[in-house]
Parts: sequence; C-alpha cells; structure tokens
Amino acid sequence: MVKGKKRVFFFILILAGVLFSVAAQEDGIYEEETEPPFDSEWDFVAPPLYSRGDKTFTISLGPVFPTVFFDSEGVLENRIKPVGGTGSLGLNYFLSSNLYVGGELGLLFISTRGKNMLFMVPMGGRVGYQFIVGRFEFPLSLLIGGVPQQYLERNHFSFFLKPEAGVFWRFNPSWSFGLNTSWWFVPQWSEHTVMGNFVALTLSARYHF
Repeated sequence: MVKGKKRVFFFILILAGVLFSVAAQEDGIYEEETEPPFDSEWDFVAPPLYSRGDKTFTISLGPVFPTVFFDSEGVLENRIKPVGGTGSLGLNYFLSSNLYVGGELGLLFISTRGKNMLFMVPMGGRVGYQFIVGRFEFPLSLLIGGVPQQYLERNHFSFFLKPEAGVFWRFNPSWSFGLNTSWWFVPQWSEHTVMGNFVALTLSARYHF
C-alpha cells in the first residue's frame, strides 16, 4: 500500500508540473527568447532627416567645360581647350530641415591652345535649399565669392558666381553620394573687361555630422 501511495503521489506531482508548465506558457510567464527583428542604421533616422545644427562636409571632383566668353563688343574666340578639371571642399550648416548656409574652397585648371595652364581658386559663401524624397536629396544652391586667377605671369582677382543643382542618394546616416552640375560666371573687370562662363559636372561625397 505504501509503495502504491508513493507512485500515486509522484504521478500527481508530475501531472501538476505539466499542468503548471502549460498554464505558464499560456500566461506568458515563460516566453520563448527570440532575437529582435533586424533594424539597419537607416531605420533609426526618422523624418525630418535634418534639423537645425546638422552639418555636411562635401568633397567634389569632375570635369569643367568652358562655354561662352564675351566683352562689350560681343562673343570672343575661345582660346581655351574644351575640357579642364575642378575639385572643391565644402562645409554646410543647416538652419532648418531644408535650408542651409555654408562655404566652399575649390580649384580649376584648364589648358590653353598654346599649352599654357590657367588656374583659378574660387572661394565663397553659399545659401541653399534641399528637397528630400525618400533617400534622394535634391540640393539647390548659390555660391557668391571671389576667385584668384593665374595665367603665366599674370595674376587677377575677380568676382565669382556659381548656381548649382544636384541629386544625392543617402547611403546611410553618415554618407550620401551624388552628382552636381553648376554654372560658373567669372567676369574679369579691367581695361578690357571679359565675361567668362564655365559649366562643371562633379561627383560628390557628403559626410553628415
């Protein structure tokens, strides 16, 4: 009888344990541990992507094309080769989610038909506005400043105006990559005033911080 009672007691204990385990699972006491769903860094960037105080540092490189040169009498003969090179470093500061200001320092070099080099170092301040569609960003800006120029032994400093439009793809919260096109207006005010115009097409990388 004693052995039979012990077997019944153990059976009751086992049955109680099973029932408790089932009830605990149904009540959520013992939840199965699972890995949380994967979230990329991008998922942590909630709109708006920019706020006041955000900054970008931009590196740009590409070709530049001389277009039209004219003076008071009309269009001048272009004595510059059709393609040169340009690069720039820029820093922008966002005043809001779309509006920004900044500055830029660049370099332009292009050869003449006489195989001499023309160098320009444009620098100035920028104001811009950026449209955002998903991961794509469309900045529009205007840069105003000055540009020291050197050709052979001649040095000249002139006004510089650069409207620019671009499209960028936001790779992650820290980097975006894109393409810019800009128009350079470079007048030389002197005894013989000449208005120079260039078009630049650059690839750019922007670091966001």
